Amino acid sequence: MKILDRRTFLSATAGAASAPLLLRQAAFARGATVDTIYTNGRIWTGEGREIFTDALGLTGGRIAALGNEAARSLADKRTRVIDLGGAFVTPGFTDSHVHFTIGSSMIGQPSLRDAPGRAEFARRIGEAARALPAGVWIQGGEWDNDRWGGELPSRDWIDAVSPNTPVAVLRYDLHMALLNSRALEVLGLGEDTPDVEGGVIGRDAKGRLTGIFKDAAKDMALARIPAPSDAATDAINRRGIALALSKGVTQVHEAGMDWRTFDSARRMRASGDLPMRFYSMIPLKDWARLRDLIAAEGRGDDLVRWGGCKVVFDGSLGSRTALFYEAYLDDPSTHGIMVTDPKELLELARAADAAGLQIAAHAIGDRANDTVLDVLADVAAANGPRDRRSRIEHAQHLNPASIGRFAQQDVIASVQPYHAIDDGRWAVRRIGPERLKTTYAFESLLRSGAHVAFGSDWPVAPLDPLTGLKAATLRETLDGANPKGWYPEQRVEIHDAMLAYTRGAAYAGRHEAHTGTLAPGRLADFVAWDRDLTTIDPETLDKTKVVSTHLGGRKVHG
Repeated sequence: MKILDRRTFLSATAGAASAPLLLRQAAFARGATVDTIYTNGRIWTGEGREIFTDALGLTGGRIAALGNEAARSLADKRTRVIDLGGAFVTPGFTDSHVHFTIGSSMIGQPSLRDAPGRAEFARRIGEAARALPAGVWIQGGEWDNDRWGGELPSRDWIDAVSPNTPVAVLRYDLHMALLNSRALEVLGLGEDTPDVEGGVIGRDAKGRLTGIFKDAAKDMALARIPAPSDAATDAINRRGIALALSKGVTQVHEAGMDWRTFDSARRMRASGDLPMRFYSMIPLKDWARLRDLIAAEGRGDDLVRWGGCKVVFDGSLGSRTALFYEAYLDDPSTHGIMVTDPKELLELARAADAAGLQIAAHAIGDRANDTVLDVLADVAAANGPRDRRSRIEHAQHLNPASIGRFAQQDVIASVQPYHAIDDGRWAVRRIGPERLKTTYAFESLLRSGAHVAFGSDWPVAPLDPLTGLKAATLRETLDGANPKGWYPEQRVEIHDAMLAYTRGAAYAGRHEAHTGTLAPGRLADFVAWDRDLTTIDPETLDKTKVVSTHLGGRKVHG
């Protein structure tokens, strides 16, 4: 173990790279007294790939000193000393892409994720419907039609088991929803409902609605469902917060499909008891509203912040709506869709960027990523150089020549490792092996010098960074078909994967001066684990348990 105390710090951290940290420690500690010391741990600081210490000295919720000697030199008789019992400690993990209110609302809803076919799908819906009063909605779901060969479900599958219960269950990628007949009736949707630009309404050969709604059409349908009250939404999100903290997540970036998480986080912050940090993005089309809010109130505080705008440009691979140059192999009639018109995207992005807002764009297919990169280049040229930190969310399928553009244009790749081991079960059917060579190209992006931030896309994937770390380092698909890794050249070394969940994610959220690393002056957000993530067999990463989670030095879980 490398001990970073006052005497040995410089030699232990390889010279010049460590000097700024030592200077920060000295400056922060000058005249300070630590109120708490956490000692007897193996502490990975996140300041570099392999920089460790054995103790943290805290003052007022921030780190004042690293290393047992340095921390104890600032102690007095009032200082608490807490023994970590040899635990492995990391900075709190930041999940850089979640749909927090959607995910939280699915806790306790029927899960269809592993339903193997029509009969079990219908049985689970029927069981949930019988447990509810008539008229109460069933939502959530996260069904995966690729588990039963790819056929899309229909309202005919579930109408008989839910005649009085409106059902609107999402495909696990959040790009498709299935509604039953009762839901269509309640929402006023029928055969005369017009098609929606940027979306697809499923119809059979006779024009009858199948109950399937994709992308913008899904958004249109779900927007008609009555929203829960503010108090109910906050209660739902507190369940999500408890789950996140139990997994070592101390901060999330809300991926801005609407304002619900933004508003809920602000309400919970005002209540004085919010044990997790939120960086909330809002829909790009509402950029002017966010600009005016910032002018009136600023950009929030260390608990709840804002300043980013999110736009969805294309769809998803599973729904065959991700936008590619070449057609889908299993449906040559389509190349995917544009959810947002490129001209509208450029206009909105230029205006929001000129207002000093961060742009985050969802792009899955290779053509979608190139189009968004072109738009971001145009925006930068039009508005001039600044530290804009534009992001592409997912950056999933890239042309080989486009990988270097992220570093060249200083665009952050906000990616989700779990998707690789999930989609890897069936993606070859969609686009073939050649295009998959630069799919989920995490290692190539890191080698290119791009800023990379890891997240989950919860509830599309588990709100659990350990599953993401395992996926990034091993790339073993969920079906067990790739024990040596799916496109193993894109596997990421464990320290680099952890950096993407900590320092990289903090950078993506403009918070690296406060979170993402354990260094003097930073907020004391950290997690104690029951085993060392850097030395264990990666196969056992997801078996690791959180001992305790701390926010600003306060234990919030464990």
